[in-house]
Amino acid sequence: MPESIPTDSVGLVSPSTLHIDDPLKLDCGRVLPHYDLVYETYGELNAEHSNAVLICHALSGDHHAAGFHTMEDRKPGWWDTAIGPGKAIDTNKFFVVSVNNLGGCKGSTGPNTINPETGELYGPDFPIVTVSDWVRSQAMLADKLQITQWAAVIGGSLGGMQALQWAISLPQRVRHTVVIAAAPKLSAQNIAFNEVARTAIKSDPDFHDGYYMAQNTLPRQGLGLARMLGHITYLSDEAMGEKFGRELRSGAIQFGYDVEFQIESYLRYQSTSFVERFDANTYLLMTKALDYFDPAKEFDDDLTATVANIKAKSLIISFTSDWRFSPVRSREIVNAMLAAGKSVSYAEIEAHQGHDAFLMPIPRYLEIFASYMQQVATEGENR
Repeated sequence: MPESIPTDSVGLVSPSTLHIDDPLKLDCGRVLPHYDLVYETYGELNAEHSNAVLICHALSGDHHAAGFHTMEDRKPGWWDTAIGPGKAIDTNKFFVVSVNNLGGCKGSTGPNTINPETGELYGPDFPIVTVSDWVRSQAMLADKLQITQWAAVIGGSLGGMQALQWAISLPQRVRHTVVIAAAPKLSAQNIAFNEVARTAIKSDPDFHDGYYMAQNTLPRQGLGLARMLGHITYLSDEAMGEKFGRELRSGAIQFGYDVEFQIESYLRYQSTSFVERFDANTYLLMTKALDYFDPAKEFDDDLTATVANIKAKSLIISFTSDWRFSPVRSREIVNAMLAAGKSVSYAEIEAHQGHDAFLMPIPRYLEIFASYMQQVATEGENR
């Protein structure tokens, strides 16, 4: 917890909830007659409403991207390294909007909210949502905030896929996209990782086919295993070795099956803390949205044709040690944009942290990010 608020922090923030009565038709064929979106904002919207930036979160993220909710918070929002006064996404220049996706578990309508048709929690009855569904719901939020065009839509990992989908689906409403540590679609290996995670959750005796809250329990073991698996894929071998190596907790081998290595202790801690703050049905939902993301499918698997109508300028960033969404996948997007004659910049950052590098305060990464966002701000001032 902070003793005082850092000068480059957005400070104490509070989320807002927007209730939307306009029906949302989902890709799965179902319709949400109305829904809530929880979001946070940082900075001030200018008179022209032209300086708004949308932050899209990754799988286990939410709306709390920067600052603190209270002085008792153990740490700030998940992207505090990049959002704030003087930071890459400078809140002295931009009005930043960060939203909890539909199907999330931090207040937006999702599995752990009430189904108005039954008066009970949605649980596993909440419909499957896609990245395109999220973009449409986020566009409704933009309308309510009177933002007709985003200065930039930005995200890492699954958030980067949302940023790309925004540029494809609603090209007139985005001036810039920043797509970080993402891919145009998941590889078979990535889908396999997600299926193992889902199987771990669904195999937990306390899962109860997704109706665990009605049983007053949680599938802690299954969700914890899913988190452990996911966390391993977010880190590189080098990062794990540097942080933990083969260090033993007690300094000597105990010849047993309890935790002995520091990496085991770390993974168990991540598992335990995650299950208390995240919903298992939401985890299933988010991983399915990842699996289904494939915008080129509607264009006969032609990625160049997929990006042909994009109007936004783009910055694509990858990290050398990211084996979950490797630089090769980012270059697929870059090459398609170049082939389609789009304005695109690309940076491949030398970093040993793996996929999670997009959340880290890596100087070269933040320098490039900030430089690009300065161009976005300058362009907006000259409009």
